[in-house]
Amino acid sequence: MAELVFFTGTMDSGKSTLALQTDFNYAARGRTGLVFTRNDRAGAARISSRLGLETSAREVDDATDFWQVVADERGEGRLVDYLVCDEAQFYSPAQVEQLARLVDEVEIDVFAYGITTDFRTRLFPGSARLLELADRIEVLQVQALCWCGRRATHNARTLDGVMVVEGEQVVVGDTATVHAVVAYEVLCRRHHMRTMTASSARALATSDATRLDLA
Repeated sequence: MAELVFFTGTMDSGKSTLALQTDFNYAARGRTGLVFTRNDRAGAARISSRLGLETSAREVDDATDFWQVVADERGEGRLVDYLVCDEAQFYSPAQVEQLARLVDEVEIDVFAYGITTDFRTRLFPGSARLLELADRIEVLQVQALCWCGRRATHNARTLDGVMVVEGEQVVVGDTATVHAVVAYEVLCRRHHMRTMTASSARALATSDATRLDLA
C-alpha cells in the first residue's frame, strides 16, 4: 500500500541527506520517481545537504499542481512510482492535499521532508497539513545540538549574527540581502526563549571575563 510519510526534524538533522538517499535507494531498485524541492539554499531546482551532497530537482512554486505533474508524466508514457518532496514546509496546504490524493487514488508513495516550525516557533502551513494528513510521521533520530550541548528543538534566524523573532516567515538562509546577512541556527528551547545564540553567548562570556580581569 502506498503511503504519505512525513520525515521531520530541526535543521541539521539530516532531512535533505535522507531525501537524497531515499531517491537513490528506490532508483537503484528500478523504481521511477520525481524529486521536488522549494527554496533550497543551493538555488532553484536543487536539493543540497549540509554534508555536501547535491542533485537537481524540480522547483515547486505556488502554481505547482502535483496531480497535474504526474498526469503529464504518465501522458508522456513515463512511470511514476514515488515522489521525494524536500523542503515540504514551504508547500501550500492545497499542495499537500494533492500529494495525499496521489497516494490514495494513484498508489504513489510520497516521501516528504521538512521542519515543522519557523524561527518564531509557529507551524508552517505546509507542515501543519502534513501532520494532519500523513500516514506516518517519522522524527529523524539524528539529534542536532544547541551550542550549550542540549538537544536542539527550535530554529533561530539571525541577521548579521543577531537573533530576530519578527519578520517574514520564509527567508532563505545563508544568503546576503540588501540589508543584512540572513542565517539560521538550531537552539534548545531555553536559549531560543532567551534569544541567546552561540555568538551572543561567546560575547557575554568575553564580557564577563573582561570584568573579572579589571576587578
